[in-house]
Amino acid sequence: MNIAVFDTLETQQQEALIIPMMGNGIPESTLAAIERMTGISVAILKQDFKGELGEIHPIYLQNQRIYLLGLGPKPLFADVQKAFRSFSHKMRTKLPTKIGLSFLQNNISDTPEQWVEAAISGLLLGTYYIGQYKTTQPEKHPFHQDDAEIQLFIENKLLAKAQEAITKGQATAETQMGIYDLVNAPSNKKVPTDLANWAVASGKKYGYRVEVWDKEQILENHLDALIAVNLGSDLPPAFIIMEYIPEGKSLKKIGFVGKGVTFDTGGLSIKPAANMHLMKSDMGGAAAVLGAMELIAKRKLPFHVIGIIPSTENTIDAKALKPSDVIGTYSGKTIEVIDTDAEGRLILADGLSYMVKNFQPDVLIDLATLTGSTVRTFGYHAAGLYSNNDELSAQLYQAGERSGERVWRLPIWDVYKEDIKSDVPMSGI
Repeated sequence: MNIAVFDTLETQQQEALIIPMMGNGIPESTLAAIERMTGISVAILKQDFKGELGEIHPIYLQNQRIYLLGLGPKPLFADVQKAFRSFSHKMRTKLPTKIGLSFLQNNISDTPEQWVEAAISGLLLGTYYIGQYKTTQPEKHPFHQDDAEIQLFIENKLLAKAQEAITKGQATAETQMGIYDLVNAPSNKKVPTDLANWAVASGKKYGYRVEVWDKEQILENHLDALIAVNLGSDLPPAFIIMEYIPEGKSLKKIGFVGKGVTFDTGGLSIKPAANMHLMKSDMGGAAAVLGAMELIAKRKLPFHVIGIIPSTENTIDAKALKPSDVIGTYSGKTIEVIDTDAEGRLILADGLSYMVKNFQPDVLIDLATLTGSTVRTFGYHAAGLYSNNDELSAQLYQAGERSGERVWRLPIWDVYKEDIKSDVPMSGI
């Protein structure tokens, strides 16, 4: 869709105009500006609209609808994004294809570029439809029509920052929705080679290198833990290597490793049936790495970035990995398998070892839907963060607070090493 930026409302006409506003004490100057536009008194506005997060108050004029959109008190990036995303979804059957979004009523924060990015991102994410494989599809969201346009109004001095924020918000939302499709896809529509094909297509489009190893290459390179988890599946594994090198000087070399289990039954340590259908999304870590690689390349960020995804199913047949088996790994270390439902850390061991040996990144981050215990601890509001780097942990925490993708650090004290020592004798292994 097209997104245009203007510094005055008078030059453009829209059927619908969104005016976001903070709650719990909306500035009198903001309400006065709304009064001048609509003829509705400040007193009535105060009575009818509180600016609570997600609150929508429509005002109907002769040829225009104005929507006051509440952002709540002291809104953060995630709050603004959530409000706009909810608005876009709830109002999808009522909105025209062309809408305005105004920040000209003294209704913007001290960091206007963050609000603009969050607003654009939210409006676009609100168009996402989860039923990709349903035979009956709903009508297109107005923003998916060919003539869709958002007209953003902001002070002249902020035009450049606003345009940059729009570019970032739009690019991020488009990549996120592509990743949503991957995560939400059922396991028969998303096998390890599909993740590889997604990476190849993205690499061609946005200019980063993608190399995919098939089962024979995986065996040749002794990624034995990945092969061990794959033993119970009739679908071959894939080992995906992605690399983005910026045109100019790189600030850092960053490595991402993502768990790509496209369906996880738990293996012989089988999961309960009640929620097993959700295990189609056990490749969420891989999806995050795919999205990060695409977005970094799309925005041409000044970092040398490597993404690695070991991908397989964890299923069951006569050849499947068994509790008590001892397997090899790319690093040369052996692992005693106690629970075959701990397959994620097995394939990540190969991915992490390959990353360190062949790329030596300055920063190494792995992402995985590794254990339901994290959800039981934090709910769906934060991810568990394990790190031996205090500075990196602090940076990730701050980034999570800004973006709404929160993390909470958990300990990895040395004393835990005792808990992973095996009793299997060394002889004969």
